[in-house]
Amino acid sequence: MFYTFTGMINGQYSYNVTLKLFQRCGSGRQFPNPAIISIFNKTNNSRVTDISVTIGNQETISITNPDPCITNPPNVCYEVAYYNFAITLPASAAGYILASHVNYRISGINNLSSGYNNVGATYTADIPGNISNITAPENNSAFFTGNDLVVVCANNNFSYSFAAQDTDGDSLRYSFCEAYNSTAPGGGTALPPEPPPFPPVPYNYPDFYESQPLGGAVQINAATGLITGIAPDVGAYVVTVCVEEIRNGIVIARQRKDIQINIADCDIAAASLQPEYLLCKNTQPITIANQSNSPLIVSTEWEFSDQTNTIIYTSADPIATYTFPAIGIYTVKLVINRNQTCSDSATALIRVFPGFTPGFTSSGICITNPTLFTDQTTSVYGTPNSWTWDFGETSSSNDFSSLQNPSYQYPQTGIKQARLIVTDTRGCRDTITKPVTIIDKPPIQLAFRDTLICRNDMLLLQAGGTGNFSWSPLVNITNPNTATPSVSPTVTTKYYVELNESGCVNKDSVLIRVVNAVSLQAMNDTTICKGDTIQLKIISDALQYVWTPGGQIINPAVKNPFVITNTVTSYQVTAIIGGCSAIENITVTPFPYPVVDAGKDVSICNNASLLLNGITDGSSWSWRPANRLSNASILNPIAFPPRTTDYILTVTDTKGCPKPVSDTIKVTVLPKMNVYAGADTAVIAGQPLQLNASGAVAYSWLPPDNLSASTIPNPVAIFNDESASFRYKLIGYNEEGCKDSAYITIKVFKTGPSVFVPTGFTPNNDGKNDLLLPIAVGMKNIDYFNVYNRWGQLLFSTQVNGQGWDGKINGQLQATGTFVWSVKATDYTGKAYFQKGVATLIR
Repeated sequence: MFYTFTGMINGQYSYNVTLKLFQRCGSGRQFPNPAIISIFNKTNNSRVTDISVTIGNQETISITNPDPCITNPPNVCYEVAYYNFAITLPASAAGYILASHVNYRISGINNLSSGYNNVGATYTADIPGNISNITAPENNSAFFTGNDLVVVCANNNFSYSFAAQDTDGDSLRYSFCEAYNSTAPGGGTALPPEPPPFPPVPYNYPDFYESQPLGGAVQINAATGLITGIAPDVGAYVVTVCVEEIRNGIVIARQRKDIQINIADCDIAAASLQPEYLLCKNTQPITIANQSNSPLIVSTEWEFSDQTNTIIYTSADPIATYTFPAIGIYTVKLVINRNQTCSDSATALIRVFPGFTPGFTSSGICITNPTLFTDQTTSVYGTPNSWTWDFGETSSSNDFSSLQNPSYQYPQTGIKQARLIVTDTRGCRDTITKPVTIIDKPPIQLAFRDTLICRNDMLLLQAGGTGNFSWSPLVNITNPNTATPSVSPTVTTKYYVELNESGCVNKDSVLIRVVNAVSLQAMNDTTICKGDTIQLKIISDALQYVWTPGGQIINPAVKNPFVITNTVTSYQVTAIIGGCSAIENITVTPFPYPVVDAGKDVSICNNASLLLNGITDGSSWSWRPANRLSNASILNPIAFPPRTTDYILTVTDTKGCPKPVSDTIKVTVLPKMNVYAGADTAVIAGQPLQLNASGAVAYSWLPPDNLSASTIPNPVAIFNDESASFRYKLIGYNEEGCKDSAYITIKVFKTGPSVFVPTGFTPNNDGKNDLLLPIAVGMKNIDYFNVYNRWGQLLFSTQVNGQGWDGKINGQLQATGTFVWSVKATDYTGKAYFQKGVATLIR
């Protein structure tokens, strides 16, 4: 908002005022129409008038030809509305504030706290009063003239001008300042703002705040209003710049520009360096990279030079690393894309003055008194020469100072984040932030608030804190104006302590209860199981305890200690309050646990049983789990575990140790054996047959006739005589001696090697002759067995002995008919075998 002075009318001051509002193109939002502008008298912040103003002019501004050296350039476009009106105001000593607000800003602004919704905006203009300069109200406000069509790419160097003009010739001073929130609830009806002071927006502290709206890498030039630095991450950011109009050395007015800068996900092909690099913290060597990561950068050249402009280092690497030989001011030059598209260069200073350390202390924590800040910055090669303090009072806009050792009186209690930005004569600059706690009462730390003493004893009271102490009542007390007086009351007394720290006062109290004797009552004598820990318990008001014998007590100085007792022991406790004491005894008698042995772990065969044999000197016992036991209440039951099982024997006795004791035996049930002798088969007489048994570690074949060996898994059988069948029984054994058996039947034919194929089959699923299949005898392998229809179409093929055709084609059972088959095989001697024939499908 800005204005021009148009003259005097009837002794009053007249102004033409313009309110200029921005919004992004295509945002879907509407400018307020009308807008309400309120005028407040700064003398007492009273409302003078509210003015309803309609939009006088509206325009759209945008970047139409983006820089070709920007990758992925954003669309920068704003709709701008102008509200123009005239006002006439009488003279005012303090002047006037013009204000208008909107509800709301856009959602998701990066530098505002995410915990707040519906953050609004208030825009102001400042008309000076005549208290300091009689002609100050005849003022034309400074108005911002910087171009707002600026592309800002995340994490890239940028500049944004907030420069202003002042037709009165006033000096101008720029700074970041707080953005204002709105002061009235939102809704469809435009409402006038509330009187000042206007509330600030909730910044996303500590990364962003009013003097650092774009982070620590962005600064504003106080003389030109130019914002420069490295942009933060992608997003929308509220930036407010204040410009002070200074006339004859006095600030007469403060104008503001509040805008939301949209930082885009783009890259600028540029030689982008920080304004300067500070090696003031012993951070050698220096490593510098181009701040631009644009893919349009194809070459990089670095030059480092000293104060005589002598080049001391060059590099073509993307990152330059160098260790300086001496202190001083050096220059770095970066050139990209030399003699190519998007060529650019940049220079920056490097200040090498290690040993610069910022620091400060503060004293005074009482809200009624100023807090004193003392600079403790040290510099090895320079002298601290400027200080910028931010005392961290969020409720105030004037909590700043440029003095070396300032003082500040906080208006509110709490923990404040005080920040000092300090520089030295060598150009070093650094920032340090410390918490400062402001209170309305100085804290008092008491060693105790309630205690006992014996009559005639002396007790040292102990308090901690900063300030002056005083104790009362002044009865049986010495040194009452110290933190640690001594007292010896004869009756129960409450002593009060007051701590005064520069006018901040806090109070607390300590109750001293006086007794004539110690109260002590011990538990009854007891028994325990030998080796167990037991807690000895007493009832007492004592402050100290001493237990004996100390070797068996885990902590002999506590009220109710734990003890380990292996022999009959009488424990004595002495309870003490100062000079008073009392003694009691507790006898603990230990008894041994009963002996129990469930036996060693064992393995058994599947479906086998086991006789358990428990041993104990106890008086009663039981096994669990009880199922699958012949009798769980005897020491030697028979177990029938279906799987691996832990059997637990629990015993008790009546000799003095009442606790049950258990022991476990694990009975591992071995997996069920699966002995396999092989599939039934057929051979011809004289053909060697290789048997292959599996499923065990030891084997026995019965009978041993016709076998090369009867105790190995793979004997060779040779039959010289025809037999309808020969049946072998195979017995297999595992590592634990468990056994299992299997059988194999071998048919022996007195023929040559052949493949038998039935002449007919009945595929009716009755389990008899359902397949047309090959039955090979004396064959090493079947090359193929094929079945054809009468037109020569292949219906079925296999290489597996005993695998046949089920009479179906594509799942459909065929009608009764004749089919041709052919078989090719190799016999056990290696000779080829071929045969063909016909078979009838019968339905």
